[in-house]
Amino acid sequence: MAEWTSVSRLHYKGRTLEWTNKPLMTSEQKTLKDRVALISGALGSIGRAVAMELGRRGAVVALSDIHSEAQAAEFLQQCERAGIQTRYRQVDVSQAEQVDAWIADTESALGVASIVVPCAAIVTRKGVREVEPAEWRREMEINVDGTFHVAQKSAMRMAAKKVPGSIVFLGSWVAERPMSRIATYCSGKAALRMLMQCMALEFAADGIMVNEVAPGYVDAGLTGVTLKADPERRKVLEALTPIGRLIEADEVAFHVANLCDARSSGVTGTTLLLDGGASLRTS
Repeated sequence: MAEWTSVSRLHYKGRTLEWTNKPLMTSEQKTLKDRVALISGALGSIGRAVAMELGRRGAVVALSDIHSEAQAAEFLQQCERAGIQTRYRQVDVSQAEQVDAWIADTESALGVASIVVPCAAIVTRKGVREVEPAEWRREMEINVDGTFHVAQKSAMRMAAKKVPGSIVFLGSWVAERPMSRIATYCSGKAALRMLMQCMALEFAADGIMVNEVAPGYVDAGLTGVTLKADPERRKVLEALTPIGRLIEADEVAFHVANLCDARSSGVTGTTLLLDGGASLRTS
């Protein structure tokens, strides 16, 4: 299998630094080898990055998204070329019965998932004055209810089968930093942080670690699309971030995977803030 590499570029104060990223570990050192990873929202920018990172570390990845398998085909082929074993199912995570069926299917085919990363999320770009009740409900159904369905069911299966593991929530720095144009999103992320902590407390005795990676301004997903269309907005966000650049999806995936490593089994109920220092700004 060809060695995976990528090139990273850091633009800072008129300077550009470039370096080549090589695999974190060789095939003989894959620390997640043969573990089953469950990833919802797997066709989004961060979901894809998480799937690739966990797969490169040896995990078998069970993926889901709202899109059909035909729409997922290109990404599944990308995983196959990288030597990553995948299984895909179309799932609306807001529907508990669909999540239950997905988890049961995964367990039957691959075994109990000991790595769980709920990534499915949407954003309604409206403040409290503008957001409609239906918009509020739909975002909460996907972002909060969906994460709850995936995390709760997975944790209960691990506990029942006495399989230790890791659940990593995709949070956000806005869980503690209100932003007027995404009020529903902020509220949902705040709710998920408390859910993460409650689950960490409840499932610690089962050997199930529950944590959160909370990015700041990420050059991915809807934000990434917006920034491509509005380069001036990118400059503003870069200026608001002390490291002078935005967070990349691959960085988020790297830290998610680290929390799934058995060597992180003493870490639970914790939020890893990945915002480039943006939250240090007081104004």
